Amino acid sequence: QTKRTRKVGVTGKYGTRYGASLRKQVKKMEITQHARYTCTFCGKASSHTIPLPLPWEDSVKRQAVGIWSCRSCKKTIAGGAWTVSTTAAATVRSTVRRLRELTEA
Repeated sequence: QTKRTRKVGVTGKYGTRYGASLRKQVKKMEITQHARYTCTFCGKASSHTIPLPLPWEDSVKRQAVGIWSCRSCKKTIAGGAWTVSTTAAATVRSTVRRLRELTEA
């Protein structure tokens, strides 16, 4: 197959509509939304170099807005709308961990 788009990628479906800046923002969101992520429970990751999902590369995939599920360990995770973990969630996790260590020590 030949390469179909030079730089529009997944937003090629919108054609010339909506303006370049909005299409670039949507492209960033759609790429993160459709990507596969590493499961924090079972540790299975996916290879981003191979386009087809192979059985040994099962990982976390988006089901709906904020709902992510791992095909390997069947866990469902509440996460961000576009990515599994948001920066705010990472901040909260580190704060909770720090406070827990303070109370235990």
